[in-house]
Amino acid sequence: MTTYNRLGNSGLTVSTVGLGCNNLGRPGTATESQEGTDAVVHAAVDAGITLFDTADTYGAVPGLSEERLGKALGSRRSDVVLATKFGMDMKGVNGPDFDARGSRRYIMTSVEASLRRLGTDWIDLYQFHTPDPLTPIDETLAALDDLVTSGKVRYIGHSNRAGWQIAEAEFTARAAGSTRFISAQNHYNLLDRRAELEVTPAAEAYGLGVLPYFPLANGLLTGKYSSGSAPEGSRLTHSRTNLLQDADYDQLREFGQFAAERGLSEIQVAFSWLASRPSVSSVIAGATKPEQIRQNAEAASWVPSDKDLEELDRIFPQAPKVALF
Repeated sequence: MTTYNRLGNSGLTVSTVGLGCNNLGRPGTATESQEGTDAVVHAAVDAGITLFDTADTYGAVPGLSEERLGKALGSRRSDVVLATKFGMDMKGVNGPDFDARGSRRYIMTSVEASLRRLGTDWIDLYQFHTPDPLTPIDETLAALDDLVTSGKVRYIGHSNRAGWQIAEAEFTARAAGSTRFISAQNHYNLLDRRAELEVTPAAEAYGLGVLPYFPLANGLLTGKYSSGSAPEGSRLTHSRTNLLQDADYDQLREFGQFAAERGLSEIQVAFSWLASRPSVSSVIAGATKPEQIRQNAEAASWVPSDKDLEELDRIFPQAPKVALF
């Protein structure tokens, strides 16, 4: 059964598992084509998934994921929470940006292009994809506030920001009385818990909902690789092969045993552990086939006990804290 949460302290409700759309329009995947995208998107809506997360840079060429997603949603657009991102290098698709992709000038260009590609009049969650060191955050927030006021954007979020940057944005918005970010999308999973050092505490302090990406650590937490070798055709046979070389296979096998003892799959444990974190609102999971969608939609239904959480902390220790003095 699909469950739903508020996104941080906002009034926006999202499914506990969201669909990450970085594979839409991506070469070598079943969702490279519009037909393949349609199958996955329709399966997600049918499974009760409401959060669809894309970015203007996703796809074989920048913008293709947004185009594929917009066409696939069609008349079902109003049934979902449509999230996209801006701020990464679009390779000139949005014109010259001068590396100031948090500027008012660039944001106004970027949002219009995304609205056209998505075939919609509004974006539910517009996310600042990566920090822009050239543009003051007050300029970025002022531009985003104008988009919310105009109705082109309903809520705003950010991605890949450190704890101090989250705090800076929060207090800048408070001082200006402008629209606040409501979400933080960051790399977070059992194998990489560094977000717990700064990001999740900041999110809890300021009422942001965390949207973890790479919840399965590029497949390492699926159980496919616990034998020490990659199945033929799997992602890590042709990309990020260093992850296989650096993996702790004793740790992965112990994780598999933990899941088996509870009658669960490794995917269920990985998703449910993230969903149990106080700051997490929705787990962003990619998929290229309808059967993966159905599996993912139900994967966060297990509720770990305190003892389960202690055991997972033992298998996957928290990132060490750095002394401040």
